[in-house]
Amino acid sequence: MNKEELMKQLEMVIDPELGVDVVNLGLIYDVTIAETEVKITMTLTTPGCPLHDTMINGVRSAVIDHPNVTKCDVELVWEPAWTPEKMSSKVRDMLAF
Repeated sequence: MNKEELMKQLEMVIDPELGVDVVNLGLIYDVTIAETEVKITMTLTTPGCPLHDTMINGVRSAVIDHPNVTKCDVELVWEPAWTPEKMSSKVRDMLAF
């Protein structure tokens, strides 16, 4: 398993408000792999996001679905703060940012 495989898994996690995956939204800050355990460092678009638990559980589920992952921890961080510039250019164009 490598970071690229896990990022592909994470592209299946869609932000229900924006309809865009967490990778292209720029919400995934880091993926750390230690044998079969993975740590995801991520943020949300706003600290008061009402879908906080849904997003974190979606990320955890997507990673743990990889056949070589036995454990996934998700760390939610607020620094650096998310900004629209973190989105992929395709998504910025699609959302007219």
